[in-house]
Amino acid sequence: MTRKHYFIEGVVQGVGFRPFIYKVATELGLSGFVKNTPEGVEIELQGCIQSIEDFEKNLKTKLPVLARIDAIESNFIKVEQFQKSFEILQSDATQNSSKTTLVSPDISVCDDCLKDLKNTRFKNYFATNCTNCGPRYSIIKTLPYDRKNTSMQKFEMCQECQRDYENPQNRRYHAQPISCPNCGPKLSESIELAAKKIIEGKIVAIKGIGGFHIVCDARDDNVIRRLRKYKNRPSKPFAIMCQNIEQVKKLAKLNDKEVEILDSKERPIVILNKEQNSLISDLVAPNIDRIGCFLPYTPLHHMLFEFLYFPILATSANLGGEPIITTKEMIKEKLPFVDFILDFDRDIVNAVDDSVVQVVNNKKQVLRLARGYAPKVIKIPFKIDKKILAVGANQKDTIALSFEDNIILSPHIGDLDSLMSLEYFKRTIKTFEDFYDFKPELIVHDKHPNYETTKWAREQNIQLKQVQHHLAHIYATKAEFGLSGEYLGFSFDGTGFGDDKTLWGGEIFVGDKRKYHFKPIKLIGADKAIKEPRRVALSMLFDNYTLEEILELDLACVKEFSSSNIKLLHQSYIKNINSPLSSSVGRLFDAIASMAGLLQMQSYEGEAGLMCEMAYNSDIEDTFKYKIDDGKINIEYDFFDKNLVSKFINTLVDIVFYISKKEKMDVILSGGVFQNKTLLELIIKKLKDEKIKYYFQQKTPINDGGISLGQIYNYIS
Repeated sequence: MTRKHYFIEGVVQGVGFRPFIYKVATELGLSGFVKNTPEGVEIELQGCIQSIEDFEKNLKTKLPVLARIDAIESNFIKVEQFQKSFEILQSDATQNSSKTTLVSPDISVCDDCLKDLKNTRFKNYFATNCTNCGPRYSIIKTLPYDRKNTSMQKFEMCQECQRDYENPQNRRYHAQPISCPNCGPKLSESIELAAKKIIEGKIVAIKGIGGFHIVCDARDDNVIRRLRKYKNRPSKPFAIMCQNIEQVKKLAKLNDKEVEILDSKERPIVILNKEQNSLISDLVAPNIDRIGCFLPYTPLHHMLFEFLYFPILATSANLGGEPIITTKEMIKEKLPFVDFILDFDRDIVNAVDDSVVQVVNNKKQVLRLARGYAPKVIKIPFKIDKKILAVGANQKDTIALSFEDNIILSPHIGDLDSLMSLEYFKRTIKTFEDFYDFKPELIVHDKHPNYETTKWAREQNIQLKQVQHHLAHIYATKAEFGLSGEYLGFSFDGTGFGDDKTLWGGEIFVGDKRKYHFKPIKLIGADKAIKEPRRVALSMLFDNYTLEEILELDLACVKEFSSSNIKLLHQSYIKNINSPLSSSVGRLFDAIASMAGLLQMQSYEGEAGLMCEMAYNSDIEDTFKYKIDDGKINIEYDFFDKNLVSKFINTLVDIVFYISKKEKMDVILSGGVFQNKTLLELIIKKLKDEKIKYYFQQKTPINDGGISLGQIYNYIS
């Protein structure tokens, strides 16, 4: 007879882990117990040594679908003579414990629960869930993950739900959001009525797991035109929710990897190539050949499609630059144009948006880390002795915290351009502090003095460390892959504050040292130039032509301005009036798009890059000449070349390839410019052909959503 004690860390609460342990232990004739603690799960087993060994094999090979073990400590202990059964004990929530159990993301409804919607006591119940699916992060107030610590606390279980909840053999055992039509949350209106309103051409707000969606008929030009006007969103693409994969295939071209991700338990929005003769309005994603699609992920969504036979536009319920809305009252206040609201009375404790991904070279690339994927936990191969908070950038912000051997990356917070977004940022920090009884001993922030995250960090009476923006991009990749040592890092993005106080964005690092960068250009009007690619294009012309010559040029960007305006902008350029220097590759894409006549005013971030992707011709293999003098890369453009866009992208590929061969190091590719699928896939092909090892982020955001991760890893590694 042997008795063994185990302590397990990882995603092991609220995911059916204890019932799994109970089932395996009882089947093997073992006695003992399992219980949650704030740090993880504790187990004691008693029985013959062979049964304990068999238990350990099951632990490694048959985990519940949502569970993940990060660490196991075990040791033999004194045998208890009289224990005959195996028990699941109540959670241990002692005040003196530190909380290290990991919070699970929200997960889409499972197939078993969908079956329950048809003919069980959960028939047509919109909030059906079990330990394998449903809300997690969005309803948790604090750990441990028990019902009393969630927004389900106010719903008293009926006898049948209580019976399932207490039965270790039932898949709803300790499913904290368990409820049924008799005892659970209630809808404010019928789902059938919501569907009727959509069919009638109305704008409908529907509550999801982490916030409301604004929904309408994706085929209806008139309602989409109204929605664009009300949201002040002239051309930024909307996402489409489809009933099933078959419906997606009518809208977009799919490969096997894209099908796999669309139908995964995370159910993100997947950016796909549009199909010809699409069955949705051209106003959903105007001027581009991409469409973002996702599948229903709650029982409510599935029930909605029982009354609809067409795809629906489903976008986050918010105003530009503000966080997703989580209450009916805020919908009425902020979005008065909504015609109908479908609400329910389970509160959303933690707002969380939809995740966005695309497939690059048959690998998933995360563009927005949110529902299904976040909070994201990265285990590091050592323990740190400080509690560290990283506050990220100013756009696409996330936060990260590190303690013991964990880095935890928050869901997408967003752009901190409004008071509400800044409050949401602060609220997210408080949420994670409450989860883990976490009080930072060090805050890591960006070098930009005007970032709201930097300002907030400097207001705290805590030790600070600053990390340069583009180096943080490189370290985010190192964190995801657990890399150490020196790499050749290409960090291409929009703009970030550089060590020389100019705006970087086209930086190439050898180790931690910036060795190469693109020739800086002046951004006439500073932030205005980011929204007006024509200004960046004009600045590049000022670099190469006299004012008199420019006034005679037959280029789209020149025709955008009157002669008097060009002269005024030239004065700003000459006298450096509100015209900061920038080496940004993102701004180069803006200028090329303007020169080529693709667009002159940018209505959303990355629009110019998307337009350039669409204009790329794979039959064109030519490049522009370029020089690298003392680390400065100077491309010799021909602004009148009819293949300007294709040759520019080819030139970027050639520059990356040339420097990679020269430096003879493994390569890291990071920063928002590498969301450009065409550019990234061309670079990958070249590097693979030359057998140069490369890394790009796949599970964490390659854009500024990964900055906080890179900040923290730069400090601890």
